[in-house]
Amino acid sequence: MTSGVGDPPGATPAGGEAAAKGGLWRLALGVFVQHRAALFGVGIVAFMALFSFLGPVFYHTDQVHTNLSRANLPPSAAHPLGTDDVGYDILGRLMLGGQTSLEVGFAAALVATGIGTLWGAIAGFTGGFLDGFMMRIVDGIIAIPTLFLLLYLSTVFQPNTLLLILVIGLVAWLGPARLVRGEALTLRTLEYVDAVRMMGGTRRRIVGRHVIPNTIGTIMVNTTFQIADAILIVAALSFLGLGPPAPATNWGAMLSNGVNYSYAGYWWLIYPPGLAIVLTVTAFNFIGDALRDAFEQRLQRR
Repeated sequence: MTSGVGDPPGATPAGGEAAAKGGLWRLALGVFVQHRAALFGVGIVAFMALFSFLGPVFYHTDQVHTNLSRANLPPSAAHPLGTDDVGYDILGRLMLGGQTSLEVGFAAALVATGIGTLWGAIAGFTGGFLDGFMMRIVDGIIAIPTLFLLLYLSTVFQPNTLLLILVIGLVAWLGPARLVRGEALTLRTLEYVDAVRMMGGTRRRIVGRHVIPNTIGTIMVNTTFQIADAILIVAALSFLGLGPPAPATNWGAMLSNGVNYSYAGYWWLIYPPGLAIVLTVTAFNFIGDALRDAFEQRLQRR
């Protein structure tokens, strides 16, 4: 196939470039599906999402009104996972808690990734004084212990799902910002960026159309780890009693409540939420590891 009119000698036609990019994405997908652990992780995440959001449609329970006459009942036909200390059905509670944990995990990761990507791309591409100033802000916030900052914000404001999303997202964006900034420092020196600059492309266009899209691999990998971290942070805050107040709940709050009865032999208050946290976080870590390998392979073939 020959180059188009006006193209420099040896230029790749637009169709050929698109096909090459498609081949690289297929290569990344092929590497990803070879990871059995990642496929297991995808299955676990899909199951947890269906369980949490579609489960209540088929398994109706009252998660608002307490009933002390049914407190701490062991697993039975009426309550497959038993009941807790105020009579809530544990299986239904697990579904409700999964909704909060997954919502906060995904939303906080999106907030952190969005802010961090934009911040890092602007700092890395611009360079100079602005880069130094923006990254010193990042370094200053990182110097504050994350748990201390989360505890402070959670005690100052009334905890709820939206607050947890904002608090976790506004703390977790620092990691993506540093990663994307490193990528941007490399991308700004490439020839195609210089070509766009010589053709009159604005900084906004270069960052939005060229720098950020070429860091998509790093962003996707980091996002999966951000989701896992956010779920753990929600569990930790709720374990310390700083989660959304009842009747709202999440897996961390259920685990915290169950620990109070661990010596009484009420195992059904501990194992279901603990297992849900471990499986979900491990699943996202498996997915993140596979995505990292897939995009590293893709970059090696570029």
